[in-house]
Amino acid sequence: MNRKLRRLAPLMTEEAKATASIHELSYDFGCRITRLFQYITEDAEYKEYIQSKQIYRSGTSIGANVRESKHAQSEADFLSKMSIAYKEADETDYWLNLLHDNGYLDDKQFESLENDITRILKILTSIVKTVRIKLGMEKS
Repeated sequence: MNRKLRRLAPLMTEEAKATASIHELSYDFGCRITRLFQYITEDAEYKEYIQSKQIYRSGTSIGANVRESKHAQSEADFLSKMSIAYKEADETDYWLNLLHDNGYLDDKQFESLENDITRILKILTSIVKTVRIKLGMEKS
């Protein structure tokens, strides 16, 4: 495996991801985004600094908000943290697509990261919906 692909490889195996918690998945993804930022700003043939900062900010914010939710003071606070994590994940997906479509990520790199963010978005959607139902904010 070449250095570029190794640097963007996930820490967790696909088998581990299948049973991992949102906490574990968002941490793994944050590590990947950190390495992506390093790659795009330091190692890539065409260095990019603006979009890479945006994806670094939003991509690492997912795990930070999920982590904060562990210490939520109420169900509403928990919902708020998970909703913010969802919004950050959705923004990260946007930046991934933009970096790919402008040639900063090849297809293999993009597909791997896209699979991870899609998994995270699905889980966060389920969490937010479940809590909204529990709080009577949404019908089941």
